[in-house]
Amino acid sequence: MKKVDIIFEIDEKNTPFTILEKTLTRSPDAIILDLIDSGLKGRGGAGFPTGLKWKFTKNEVSNTKYVICNADEGEPGTFKDREILDRVPEKIFVGIAICGYVIGAKEGYIYLRAEYNFLLKNLLPKLDNFNAFLKKLGFDFNIYMKSGSGAYVCGEESALFESMEGKRGEPRNKPPYPTVAGYNHKPTVINNVETLVYVSMICGMGPQKFKSYGTTDSRGSKVFSVSGDTPIPGIYELELGMPLNEFVNEFGDGDAKAIQVGGASGFCVPRKKFNDTIIGFEGIPTGGSMMIFNSTRSMYNVLHDYLEFFNEESCGQCTPCRVGCQQLLKGIEAVKKGEKPPSYLEELKRLAVTMKLAAKCGLGQSVGNPFSSIIDNFREEIIY
Repeated sequence: MKKVDIIFEIDEKNTPFTILEKTLTRSPDAIILDLIDSGLKGRGGAGFPTGLKWKFTKNEVSNTKYVICNADEGEPGTFKDREILDRVPEKIFVGIAICGYVIGAKEGYIYLRAEYNFLLKNLLPKLDNFNAFLKKLGFDFNIYMKSGSGAYVCGEESALFESMEGKRGEPRNKPPYPTVAGYNHKPTVINNVETLVYVSMICGMGPQKFKSYGTTDSRGSKVFSVSGDTPIPGIYELELGMPLNEFVNEFGDGDAKAIQVGGASGFCVPRKKFNDTIIGFEGIPTGGSMMIFNSTRSMYNVLHDYLEFFNEESCGQCTPCRVGCQQLLKGIEAVKKGEKPPSYLEELKRLAVTMKLAAKCGLGQSVGNPFSSIIDNFREEIIY
């Protein structure tokens, strides 16, 4: 496992401002080709190729387009974007501005998680300074801040658009996708904080150096929020494609029995699968959260906490998620109390599969990830 320093590196000769100046002299098509060549995929968890997303939006015919940075970091166990926003915000601004140049937008927005509003004291002066720099360059583009609504579901891109438009934060039906009809129903690129920073770094270092990290299917590096039963919690940038056992050897406390990869909506990997699991798009993709649990933890309590969270944060718009979250929670409580037989867990797993197929957005679709992986690997802790 190799530790990397791309995100937080300070290069006095190749600053974000100089990277932007250099990049604005290139053609939008050349920048898109570099992003595609780099293999950069979205770091929010879904992993859609960044260059293709920008290309699709650029090709849409519209007088108005938008760039949005999704800084609504609400996934339990994830706190990397907060650190990036605090330490290297100019790299985010540059990524947004480059995107605006490429797709032909005049406005960019950072949708900041409501609980992160304390960052605005330092962010706003730096943003004003950056917007003044854009004006000095003669680039007709401005970046604005939007405060979030304090809801987990607003991290979903279409619910985020609804929130920005002053509506209730509820996901939209897809298609159309944001590249066609996003914010204000105009073509929109929405990327998360980390993705946009990597864009600025690729424009500075070139695609070849970026893709020298990671694997064929998982190019580059990734910032991880490491928490739980670890002696060294914190923020670490690591190459993608690492085996999970290497991660555990580096960050575990010697007694790790499970790793929750990707936050509450991710997968729970038991000790017996550490050697066979790859952290990357060819294995288990992650939005950046790695929670370590040792043998003192009750996996029933872990799953119960996750389901309580999802039950609370479901927007209630679609029945599979609204009712499904409630029934999964009630179901494991009934099994634990002996009110339902252990075989009832199989019915609950089928419900989780139905939610993945029928729920309207990623919240309901992802509940089955922790549910099934914990039920399958720690059934004895749910039953007894």
